[in-house]
Amino acid sequence: MDKLKEYDDETQQVLIDRLASAVGRLDLYFGKYKLGQITTDLTNGYVSHRTGKTVATRKGGRVGGKGGARRDLEVLRAAIGHHAKQNLHHGVVHISMPEKGGSRERWLTRSEAARLVWVCWRYKEEQTIHRGENKGVKIKTEKYTLRHVAKFILIGLYTGTRAASIASASIHKAPGKAYVDLDEGLYYRKRIGHRATNKRQPTMPIPDRLLAHMRRWVDKEIVASHFVEWHGKPVMSVKTGMTHAVELAKLDLSEGNVTPHTLRHTAATWLMQQGVELWQASGFLGMSEKTLIDNYGHHHPDYMRDAAEMITKKRAVTRSRLGRRAA
Repeated sequence: MDKLKEYDDETQQVLIDRLASAVGRLDLYFGKYKLGQITTDLTNGYVSHRTGKTVATRKGGRVGGKGGARRDLEVLRAAIGHHAKQNLHHGVVHISMPEKGGSRERWLTRSEAARLVWVCWRYKEEQTIHRGENKGVKIKTEKYTLRHVAKFILIGLYTGTRAASIASASIHKAPGKAYVDLDEGLYYRKRIGHRATNKRQPTMPIPDRLLAHMRRWVDKEIVASHFVEWHGKPVMSVKTGMTHAVELAKLDLSEGNVTPHTLRHTAATWLMQQGVELWQASGFLGMSEKTLIDNYGHHHPDYMRDAAEMITKKRAVTRSRLGRRAA
């Protein structure tokens, strides 16, 4: 339980740090303006100001983009909305947002997924010798440093669950955790004590193959409290490990990068390719049927099949047309 509390504290701190960073960036740009001075030109200017600049992160820095600017402006919009709810201002202040990025279509083939999992499970850490005649030589250790990523990938592929719910998946029932019931084979993806949001997280049956893996991890004490752990502690993100794994597996990135969220795209694509009914697939994934059809429907074997078959057929002669000809 101490580890669970420590994880909760760390997770909370990450969220606080992210919010503080966004507020700091917004303050540098908007701080000298009053609420009534915020205009569309000003918010558009922030997007230009934020794009292309290196943004500080917990692991160094990265170049900011329109997506990051949009997230910052969402914080500003929420703050203005809260200010209005407190009756501290009465006018309407509209925050102009950059368009959301297009949906990512990169998904993994089954051979790519197998290669990625295999690489993660078999990879051993490399260390460089710093002294002696072998100085500079890299040697393999006995440390398997990507096995937590392999478990994350398997859960993501077979459930289509969002990264945060995978990271919080636990064998214990506890506030803030997504609970995995290994006896009943059910995955309660909505974290205990959290309210439901637009990002649906319905309870789902765990596929047999994944359930067997999860039970084995627990039986062999590979799992202490969470299914994705690093040195016995739950992780909050596998982005760095995933990037390393993709490089080691030498996946083709010409059609888009492979990220943790790619696993959700892959699960949805595989379900459609298998011809699963839309209402079952959408419920399993926790997304609306509209989103499923719009983004993944073309993978379904029945997608526009009737139209494709009928377009080449001659029009049937009806009784009414025969009557007209006879007359």
